Amino acid sequence: MPPKFSRRGFASLSVAAVFAAVEPFRSCRARALGTPTAETCCGGVPRYPVRLGGPIFNPPQDPEELAVAHRRLGYRAAYCPAVSLSDKERIRDISAAFSKHDVVIAEVGRWCNLMDPDPARRKENFDRVCEGLALADELGALCCVNIAGSFNEKVWFGPHPKNLSREFFDIAVENARRIIDTVKPKRAKFCYEMMGWAFPDSADSYKEMILAVGREAFGVHLDPCNLINSPQRFYDNTRVINECFDKLGPWIVSCHAKDVAWEVEMQIHFREVVIGTGVLDYRTYLRRLSELPQQPPLMMEHLAGPEEYERSKQHIFAVGKEIGISFE
Repeated sequence: MPPKFSRRGFASLSVAAVFAAVEPFRSCRARALGTPTAETCCGGVPRYPVRLGGPIFNPPQDPEELAVAHRRLGYRAAYCPAVSLSDKERIRDISAAFSKHDVVIAEVGRWCNLMDPDPARRKENFDRVCEGLALADELGALCCVNIAGSFNEKVWFGPHPKNLSREFFDIAVENARRIIDTVKPKRAKFCYEMMGWAFPDSADSYKEMILAVGREAFGVHLDPCNLINSPQRFYDNTRVINECFDKLGPWIVSCHAKDVAWEVEMQIHFREVVIGTGVLDYRTYLRRLSELPQQPPLMMEHLAGPEEYERSKQHIFAVGKEIGISFE
């Protein structure tokens, strides 16, 4: 079993020790992306261009045309194009085309339940995630991402009382170790997406998980919208965002861009909405993201179609312009 970290013991770790542990990760990212050009804001903090991305609807199959399609929309980051791990030629062509047009492949998504109650499906899902991490490494994508899983027997990502238990945490740690040790990636990271009803459900639980996993290839996939699971976090989401960057900044590999609104009824009901029509503090989100030298991409998701993505993109660009952040 993986070592167990008490909250008290974890809190006593020195800041120096944490950043010493992550220094190899920072060096690896610098080699992968080169040294980005930074501007210094009025507070003396360097700022780097933010790599925004989103899906391409009716994507061309030719890798060169697909990379150009991203740049035409103002994107410098992309979701992984459709490709099989066995298709080495297409992997090579995609990698070359996206590198040529300076479009980073942010993530390979492998959305499945690593804690499925059925042993056969659980094994199948484990193998699928390993394949995704291997593909990310071959392609030059920054990460393979999944949720940690769920004990829910009906909905693969659904809530369950044990999803916030020590048993869940320990299984998630062991799964991450096994995936990384099976694939042995040289470039790509494996990440769990943060969730509101399963670990990692906060900056603290994610940081504890990083130390428990103890692998350089384990990174952070940041989605602050997923953490808005209470009125306190809804109204004080600026604090939530800042806490994530304060505690997880050096490990952040890729991020999701969404927004959240409160649909008022007799029970608490938050829902995802077009970016700019909810409450998420994008001024803080973009500012903190622009301060990370590894330039984690910001990937829009879960919108209804091209029109909603365009509206969301324009809002992000407008906020960026207002606070002096570049996307090129």
